[in-house]
Amino acid sequence: MEPDKLLVTIVGIFGIGFVYWFFLHKKDEEAVTVNSGQVDIAVKGGYSPGVISIPKDKQTILNFIRRDESSCLEEVVIPEFKIRKYLPLNKSTSIVVKPKKSGTFEISCGMNMFHGKIMVR
Repeated sequence: MEPDKLLVTIVGIFGIGFVYWFFLHKKDEEAVTVNSGQVDIAVKGGYSPGVISIPKDKQTILNFIRRDESSCLEEVVIPEFKIRKYLPLNKSTSIVVKPKKSGTFEISCGMNMFHGKIMVR
């Protein structure tokens, strides 16, 4: 094989490996367990913490604080709890949830581009 074709093949293999690692091998963020009955969630380029663990049959207050000016993140949607709420910039917005069943439930922005999870145990 000619040197230039060998070089292109090696660079291509490393490029494929990098794309796989960067986009597909992303680990989920460790779940933050909520025992106090409330948790603050920063909204800036996504949700932080991105995974929240809450107890079943217990009222939990999720305090969303939007720091990102993006119009995509101005709304939070939690379909399982039938919640769709506007998040004003630099203000805390509280959402009360009291899950009746265990499972993992999605949190997303209004455009469904940014995601988080609520794990009910």
